[in-house]
Amino acid sequence: MAEQTPLEHSSALTPRLARMRFRAWHRGTREADYMIGCFFDRFHHEWSDDEIQWFEDLLEEDDVDVMAWALKTQPVPERFAGPLLTRMQELDYVDIPR
Repeated sequence: MAEQTPLEHSSALTPRLARMRFRAWHRGTREADYMIGCFFDRFHHEWSDDEIQWFEDLLEEDDVDVMAWALKTQPVPERFAGPLLTRMQELDYVDIPR
């Protein structure tokens, strides 16, 4: 089976997930796009409804804050602390095309 392109991949998503994917990949800086967009692409298929809501709430936060939490340079607010943010902090999901 051929690997899906990002456009093909997003067309298979529900409208809610497609909107989240768009927002995750259009943050305003390339660094945030890769960090947040790659995180969504890599893990969204595993998320429960509560985890999807967590990520949707995270998308409302400023990029500088999300990146600081992921890079462990600022404390994580309690509402975002937990296994998903811990997973985001590993940064092993970021795949930057060359």
